[in-house]
Amino acid sequence: MLSTLKYIAVVLWSAFVVAPLLWALTTSFKTANGVTGGPTYLPYIGFEPSLDGWRSLFGGAGGIDIVRPYMDSLIVTSSASLISIVLGTLAAYGLSRFDYRAGFVKNTDIIFFFISQRIMPPIVLAIPFFLMLQFLGLLDTKIGLILVYVALLLPIAVWIMVDFFDGVPRQIDEMAMLDGCTPFEAFWRIVLPNSMPGILVASMFCVIFGWNDFFFAFTLTFTDTQLLPVAVVSLNSSVTPWWSLSASALVSVAPLILIAIFVERLLSRGTLAGAIR
Repeated sequence: MLSTLKYIAVVLWSAFVVAPLLWALTTSFKTANGVTGGPTYLPYIGFEPSLDGWRSLFGGAGGIDIVRPYMDSLIVTSSASLISIVLGTLAAYGLSRFDYRAGFVKNTDIIFFFISQRIMPPIVLAIPFFLMLQFLGLLDTKIGLILVYVALLLPIAVWIMVDFFDGVPRQIDEMAMLDGCTPFEAFWRIVLPNSMPGILVASMFCVIFGWNDFFFAFTLTFTDTQLLPVAVVSLNSSVTPWWSLSASALVSVAPLILIAIFVERLLSRGTLAGAIR
């Protein structure tokens, strides 16, 4: 009986998750008449399919050319995530393995300072970031957005990796240094390979937060640089083109789904089994 309830719960939750994607998929092949005609899901039976929603993403009538915003988002998100993971991993290892003290400030205070940057509302940072990029001549550029995103994503990487490194036994470092490794060599050769699950989790969070950001992409860019969330919003007009918005939603979420599928099998803490002699 209990197993049956579990299967029912899984099926219901799967339907809850898949239903919006199914709705977006069918709507992306509809026209205005198909959308206003009521909920239908089977092409050629409930509605006559059309490619107008997908054509609008590539410069079709009333649409946009989504290729450039897509590439801009890939460049900005991947670059900012990579930089954040590299710097965040190094900082997290130091905070996990060494004790720092400056007056009453200790490791826990430093970690809280990092994560507190995510507590502030984004609107508080909008004007400082705008003025900073304007002063540096980086307003409306991909480099400027990368710098801003690193400031936003680095706390996430540090917070996740500190918690993961705290779960990695210190004996691994000690055994490596007894074998002649320096602290950095122990980190690079021993701890880092065993920490790939944590790095993957932190990378996924960084990519998700960076890819989905709209506020700073809208505030700090104008014409030379445009990220995907801003391009999708620009599709809207006096009459909401649900078919185009649905197609753009599927295109936007596709990279995140592919990343999740690719790394899902690697997200396991079992890699540390037998690492301690």
